[in-house]
Amino acid sequence: MTPRIKAAKAPDDFAAKARAPSRIRAGTGGWTYAPWRDNFYPAGLVQRRELEYASRHLTAIEINGTFYGAQKPASYAAWRAQTPDGFVFSLKAPRYATERKELASAGTTVKGFVFGGLTELGDRLGPINWQLPAKKRFERDDLAAFFDLLPRELDGAPLRHVIEVRDASFADPAYVELARSHNVATVFTDSPEYPSFADVTGDFVYARLRCCESAIATGYSARALDAWSRRAQTWMRGGEPEDLPRVAAPTSRPDERDVFVYFINGAKERAPAAAMALLDRLEG
Repeated sequence: MTPRIKAAKAPDDFAAKARAPSRIRAGTGGWTYAPWRDNFYPAGLVQRRELEYASRHLTAIEINGTFYGAQKPASYAAWRAQTPDGFVFSLKAPRYATERKELASAGTTVKGFVFGGLTELGDRLGPINWQLPAKKRFERDDLAAFFDLLPRELDGAPLRHVIEVRDASFADPAYVELARSHNVATVFTDSPEYPSFADVTGDFVYARLRCCESAIATGYSARALDAWSRRAQTWMRGGEPEDLPRVAAPTSRPDERDVFVYFINGAKERAPAAAMALLDRLEG
């Protein structure tokens, strides 16, 4: 059993409470994970209230279930109803759209997902993450055609797209230029398993941090969390952190950006504590 990070609140003590909205959001992948009932969720909290609780302690959650299968509009509506104002869901797009030889052929799947109930999330809808398979190489024309398939708005509201590339061929200035021309963000990951470059290619930043350690109560050391707090604030202010790798010249914006930081995989049992520790630094 994983030791608890902090004393849990009573199950009925959190419904009206939430962190203050910010342009920098931090969270986890999903909210249903058995070990979190030992070190994050209060004892006695029923499972149907876990999202309600998590959304008061985090400011965003990336939903992984949408990667494997379609969700009903009623599910999106229920998730929205359980979360406070200012909370955001990111969604992993269906693998059937990205795990194919030619991305340009994914139009039907893309439209079916985007227009298949996402409107029920309302203002809780955050970026959509299109995760490519590990061996999918950068093919400029095919990727450009895929970017053209991505809807830019839903019921009059702008949609935000981010692509997660997982092959070293994407560490190419030509890719960065293409993604920037379509205003599609690129996932930054600190994992040594995948290409790790922090070129900003969209009007927001999306980081998936995968190196939590079980031996550290907050997943990442205090020093590492301090560094991620500084980087997130640099991104938010329109800059690019100088201590992260890039493959092209940096960009700068006079306006602020939204930033999403998710603690994914690694020692997943530590992910909520890592996200909360980062939020505490940002709020402080």
